[in-house]
Amino acid sequence: MILHVDMDAFYASASLIERPELVGTPVIVGGAGRGVVLSATYEARRFGVNSGMPMGRARRLCPQAVVLPPDAELYSRISGAVMHLFAQVTPLVEPISLDEAFLDVSGVAPTPRQAVALGHQLRDAVADEQMITCSVGIAPVKFVAKLASTRAKPDGLLLVERHETLDFLHPLPVEALWGVGETTKEKLHRLGLRTVGDVAHLPERTLVRALGQSAGVTLHRLAWGHDERRVVPHEPERSIGSDETFPADLDDAVEIKRELLKLSDRVAARMRAAQVAGRTVVLKVRFSDFTTITRSRTLPEHTDVSREIYDVAAQLFDALALQRARVRLVGVRVQGLKDVRQTSRQIRLGERENGWREADRAIDRASARFGAGIVRPASLVG
Repeated sequence: MILHVDMDAFYASASLIERPELVGTPVIVGGAGRGVVLSATYEARRFGVNSGMPMGRARRLCPQAVVLPPDAELYSRISGAVMHLFAQVTPLVEPISLDEAFLDVSGVAPTPRQAVALGHQLRDAVADEQMITCSVGIAPVKFVAKLASTRAKPDGLLLVERHETLDFLHPLPVEALWGVGETTKEKLHRLGLRTVGDVAHLPERTLVRALGQSAGVTLHRLAWGHDERRVVPHEPERSIGSDETFPADLDDAVEIKRELLKLSDRVAARMRAAQVAGRTVVLKVRFSDFTTITRSRTLPEHTDVSREIYDVAAQLFDALALQRARVRLVGVRVQGLKDVRQTSRQIRLGERENGWREADRAIDRASARFGAGIVRPASLVG
């Protein structure tokens, strides 16, 4: 028995905890100006507002909606509490994101009836302790459990037993299959395949010819409800990053690099809070026409130092040699994360006893006592 637990409109629901007067009204959570929608209440979704949509379009679709800024600290705290609750039930918890996770409850609730009872207990506990709702899907395999939780939304529970799997799967559209995006969907439609049942009854060799060996075999097996993937307990975050969309397109390299400095500070602080260090710095640049490029560089040693991350990001940006190109968004990400206690650092000849590393930790202590942003680089003041 596998449970997929998914918080309902998580970021919006969490943001409403301290704004109860907005419950039951259209609310959008996201960046102001030209940012994107992080989440929206179901009342806003009825107007066509979806996550990832440009905020300008969302406001046009639902002008009466109240827009709230994201609160990352709140979301992280609630998510941590929910995942801790899951871990009290079973050690086999696989978080997929802040707001969803798979739980293998075969050891504690091996029968469908027991799994349903446990699912209801978890839903009640999340609602009582965190004041948000969640939906639960229960099935013998992960793929079907996730589809079941989607069907159960909002604030519901759906069990799909093994003998019910094909009746549940086959009427669904082909895009319900994992791995089917717009391109694959178009290929399947050209073959006359509209439902999961159509995919299941097409000979596997025909799918392989159309989609390739790996995708063809995988989709055919999923269409028959076969998913051998197990629930893998939590693994450390493999990357930490942050993006920023500018209120207006920028072509000033100084202003853009100032933003890179702010993002590098933010990413490094999150890494230190998580007690991880990384080796690969990734720069993301999105231009005014929405063309997006990334560049990366791997360092000889792991780092969690703001200045070292910024230096690499700035060098990657300079190497692009942009000639007054108008930039809409920049992002900084660090990959190859490792527990900082398992990393080593080579002492350099002539290196000062106290440098950027020690300065960062002093800033962390000041921020913990007086609030984030109390100490920052001079170029970011004001």
